[in-house]
Amino acid sequence: MKLMTTEKERKIKMGQLRPVSKLEKILFPIVVTIVVCLILPTTAPLVGMLMLGNLFRESGVVRQLTETASNAMMYIVVILLGTSVGATTSAEAFLNWDTLKIVALGLIAFMFGTAAGVLFGKIMCKATHGKINPLIGSAGVSAVPMAARVSQKVGAEADPTNFLLMHAMGPNVAGVIGTAVAAGTFMAIFGVF
Repeated sequence: MKLMTTEKERKIKMGQLRPVSKLEKILFPIVVTIVVCLILPTTAPLVGMLMLGNLFRESGVVRQLTETASNAMMYIVVILLGTSVGATTSAEAFLNWDTLKIVALGLIAFMFGTAAGVLFGKIMCKATHGKINPLIGSAGVSAVPMAARVSQKVGAEADPTNFLLMHAMGPNVAGVIGTAVAAGTFMAIFGVF
């Protein structure tokens, strides 16, 4: 990120975001689910669950479900998944060259994704005459919310009064939705249901 941006670009302060109404917050997950599922029905479970969590939180009427889904249930699922994968994977199957190649390919993919995001951020910066900080493009790799936090951290190193976190969450969430759509596309192409 630092290699692809100048100090001046990293110091760009973005304007205050407009207030978002309660209706918009509730309609967003509903509209995204309908549109994406009409285009790619195989993404219904992925996008549907992501947007259901957003709808729980934004509606404000299912507080206990929201708290359970974002805390206890999430931890239980992570523990169960981690335990089941860990218990069924032998060391011979995990510690081999193929696994290291996959990890290396993942790191390379993150590097290219981050670089492409910064590049498109620079294009947006030029197109808006310096109103968009190119660092927010790096958050599009969909590692929520860590990628947005990294954009914030790098921007704050250049100017401690620069707050990019909420601006970076936009590309971050778009990356999550894009990843779900890409997964659904691959599932449709390769016949995985």
